[in-house]
Amino acid sequence: MKSLSMRNRCVIGFTLFSMFFGAGNLIFPPLLGAEAGSSTIPAMVGMLLTAVVLPALAVISVAKHDGLKNLAGSIHPAFATVYAVLIHLLIGPFVAIPRTASTSFEMAVVPFLSDGVSAESLLIMRCIYSFIFFVIATIVALKPTRLKDLLGKVMTPILLILIAVIFVGVVVKFPAVVRQADASYKGHALQHGFVTGYQTMDILAAFNFGAVIAMNIEAFGVKNRKGVAKETILAGIGAGILLCIVYSATAYIGVLCSSKVGNVENGTQILTYAVHACFGIYGKVLIGIIFFIACFNVCVGLLCCCSAYFHELVPKISYFKWLLVFAVFSFVISCAGLNAILNVSLPILKVMCPIAIALTFYGLVRRKRQ
Repeated sequence: MKSLSMRNRCVIGFTLFSMFFGAGNLIFPPLLGAEAGSSTIPAMVGMLLTAVVLPALAVISVAKHDGLKNLAGSIHPAFATVYAVLIHLLIGPFVAIPRTASTSFEMAVVPFLSDGVSAESLLIMRCIYSFIFFVIATIVALKPTRLKDLLGKVMTPILLILIAVIFVGVVVKFPAVVRQADASYKGHALQHGFVTGYQTMDILAAFNFGAVIAMNIEAFGVKNRKGVAKETILAGIGAGILLCIVYSATAYIGVLCSSKVGNVENGTQILTYAVHACFGIYGKVLIGIIFFIACFNVCVGLLCCCSAYFHELVPKISYFKWLLVFAVFSFVISCAGLNAILNVSLPILKVMCPIAIALTFYGLVRRKRQ
């Protein structure tokens, strides 16, 4: 049974990490750190459970059963179809894909605008940015088997280096002063962090990333099912470790900046303040590049996953046509803005994620049919 070399294994792990680490992964940890303050550790434990551990277990569970269709289908074929469609719509055009454009706009464009920009002008600029963003993402998503070459070999190493630069800058610049936790976190930090991890939607995305990762593993020459499953599991573990490190680092940035930023609506505002305080105008450029890369990576990965799934579900409609449908729909939703998307997504996720958790553990304990 052929296995990947250590180098190629790292490339696949980086590719999976880049598909997970996007909009929510960047904006939620800093906000959690700023609000949790002295209760950040238990809050982060809760978040890591739903944003890292459970997604990693979901990747393993799906790989064990050769796909979500087989795993969910062992409960009932109708359930497999309905739940998979709902997941793909959530991690696709309804929430996650539009959020990648909205978040990267907030970080790559808004910090450079003057305070006097009208709401109408901001809306026009957001729509223009989102249009360009989705055009580029669609072009890259045309070749899903090549994601490892762009995301794994180029984009992710650059992303990790830039995040490390910001983390070091903030640690050096800001004193290690930790304020008291907000009222919502006092006595409930673990639970609050657990729910925050829902909003990354990684537990849902994990069910579907496996298919695209398997394509890229097979492109390296691993064709045996057991070999692909093994490499997918290893990629999930590696991506999970990287996510833990980066989440903890960005949450600590929120902790250090909490006494300076006051009341904020989302983590983008915290990161904007932090990099500007450390690096001035260059910090804005730096954080803008980070958000663009992270959000672009996830957008491409999700477009590939959703288009491939619906093409399999409805073969008469080509992968390319599904790709265009999801890109156009996501563009329209993204024009609503980041806060609107976040406000709508949480109630839906509170219903979908518990089912995903139960399905994950069901797949882990259930023996695969031969």
